[in-house]
Amino acid sequence: MTAKPAPTWRERLGALASLGEDRRRALYLYVRGAGRPVGRDEAADVTGISRAAAAAHLDRLVDDGVLAAVFAKPTGRRGPGSGRPSKFYETVLTEVVAAVPERSYELAGELLAAAAERTIADGGPMADAIAAVGYERGTALGGEHGSIEAVLDATGYEPVRGADGAIDLGNCPFHRLSRGYRGVVCSLNGALLAGALDGCGDASRRVEPVEPRDGQHACCARIVPREA
Repeated sequence: MTAKPAPTWRERLGALASLGEDRRRALYLYVRGAGRPVGRDEAADVTGISRAAAAAHLDRLVDDGVLAAVFAKPTGRRGPGSGRPSKFYETVLTEVVAAVPERSYELAGELLAAAAERTIADGGPMADAIAAVGYERGTALGGEHGSIEAVLDATGYEPVRGADGAIDLGNCPFHRLSRGYRGVVCSLNGALLAGALDGCGDASRRVEPVEPRDGQHACCARIVPREA
């Protein structure tokens, strides 16, 4: 079975906006806490919301990608219509995080933890492990998205193509971390971008380090054409 792709930044923002409504958030929290598919009647009874309103809010949460609707025959029901499948709801997103501008601190944390684990296991330098895990994840992203532009869009770099064929990166997805740990984060970032280029088979371009200006959110690298 193919894994469901992680929600995009816009989808996460949409989910947060959806959960800003009090009754909708109460329904979501109940379904998430139940740990199983929940029917409309149960959700309405527990949260004290009318069945009609609960149904509308639950369906809105499905539309916004927070819940998923499933159909099953209810147990213990008898009489006319008892065999018809009913609509139940289950959680798709167990947590919702979004930032403006887009940030990828979860990705950075995951990669740094993987690098630490690798260093503990083989005793090698941490710097080498950071570069390796960054490159490996970048390669996977490049293969998944097919082009460096698609990778940059999906991961929040806000790419801006220049007249010379270079791509400037207007946003650093790891901005807050880079302010305190620039060497570590920029090394990870450079390896990630280099891996992404290789993963999508782009041999015509390379990663060029740049010095980010203080107070700016731009990335510490850009994508430039390789010299002939």
